[in-house]
Amino acid sequence: MVQGTMSGAGKSLLVAGLCRIMRRDGYRVAPFKSQNMALNSFITEEGLEMGRAQVMQAEAAGIKPSVWMNPILLKPTDHIGSQVIVGGQVIGNMSAREYFAYKKKLIPDIMRAFRTLEESADIIVIEGAGSPAEINLRENDIVNMGLAKLVDAPVLLVGDIDRGGVFAQLLGTLMLLTEEEKQRVKGLIINKFRGDQTLLDPGIEILEAKGGIPVSGVIPYMDIALEDEDSLTERFEKREKGIIDIAVIRYPRISNFTDFNIFEQIPGVSVRYVDSVAKLGFPDVIFLPGSKNTMGDLQWMRQNGLESVVKKMAGTIPICGICGGYQMLGRQISDPEGVEAGGTMAGMGLLPVTTQLQDAKVRRQIQGKINTIEGVFSVLSGLRFEGYEIHMGRTAQAGGEHVFCSGEKDVYGTYIHGIFDQGETASALVSVLAEKKNVRMEDIVCMSYADYKDRQYDKLADIMSEYLNMEEIYGMLRKARL
Repeated sequence: MVQGTMSGAGKSLLVAGLCRIMRRDGYRVAPFKSQNMALNSFITEEGLEMGRAQVMQAEAAGIKPSVWMNPILLKPTDHIGSQVIVGGQVIGNMSAREYFAYKKKLIPDIMRAFRTLEESADIIVIEGAGSPAEINLRENDIVNMGLAKLVDAPVLLVGDIDRGGVFAQLLGTLMLLTEEEKQRVKGLIINKFRGDQTLLDPGIEILEAKGGIPVSGVIPYMDIALEDEDSLTERFEKREKGIIDIAVIRYPRISNFTDFNIFEQIPGVSVRYVDSVAKLGFPDVIFLPGSKNTMGDLQWMRQNGLESVVKKMAGTIPICGICGGYQMLGRQISDPEGVEAGGTMAGMGLLPVTTQLQDAKVRRQIQGKINTIEGVFSVLSGLRFEGYEIHMGRTAQAGGEHVFCSGEKDVYGTYIHGIFDQGETASALVSVLAEKKNVRMEDIVCMSYADYKDRQYDKLADIMSEYLNMEEIYGMLRKARL
């Protein structure tokens, strides 16, 4: 089990790297996280919902994503509450206090998922959440040391040196653990190190002496382009503009922004996440991404002026909404069942559709060919796609159902996440945007996103293999089986 001194210490990537290393060493390996909190989610072949971090780790392990890898998913709806998804299906919304009191009842679901994974895996690499030193949450813990005890797992504790104070992070965490919990920690890892490691050696000696636990590796800061935790992503901070400038509206409850990761691998293309009119500028295309609260985020756009600017730009640059963003671009959103705020509100009026939110969630994988589209996006007509739908609402299109709905002013909408992940689709769109802008880009070669990620997993495993003491880590596993 990989635990961290804090959120963002690098647990997700390290689990993915360990999965790829162990797979290359000939083991059947699977990732596991008992409870994930994220707005970026995925739909399995069975139509069940899980966190994308475990999907990424499953890809690194070379296996199909399964809801058993993430039995509990929490999707925040506001500052104090979340939609609770167990076994891939929604069981309801709960406040933080309600869920804290309820979560121990989910231990049988966690153990059933873990035991199911055990049937087909030699090694399970578990990811913790936050920090095991959050002593106010120790009672009824099901994600850190509580889970490690349930499945009797040795623990690697990871600290982030890039944020500073890594020795205090690691030693402070160990000090706040009970003696029984501390005994489970078999190795320490220092992550995101920059510079000459010999300068770190004296500190490591003191760390090992004071902590009584060996340092199993010092991982350098890695330039790896893989999905990260949605609440902690560094993608939101990018400001530089490329030859082709893609703007994604970053509303408060943005979800599934992984839809745009494919564009980041194309040289000369920038993907910026903007939350104000001042940051928007004049991009080459605007995307309205998914949202966990469509009506609330549309109201946010209305209040801060982004809706007005987007509507003014319609007809000048292409605008595309995906899932919640698609719903916003329509004429009206109604919520008779109180799925969100209830009532009815006007949409942006840029697409000839109306949406009615419903309590039943649509969850399915989908593939096929993109329908004939007019305007800038016409270059996508007839291209094959694979993706998935995940939304709580039905949208009525004029003229019947289509993969892409299009308006009169180069405005488009779709419910399909991952629709650009086929390499030809993303490169075709970038090419036509460059032509429209009258700029020359070198031949745009964009491999499929799946192939791109596979190369990144190998790069991750290569680096981690060099800087981790894998013999020591395999030794921890052998001892755990005695």
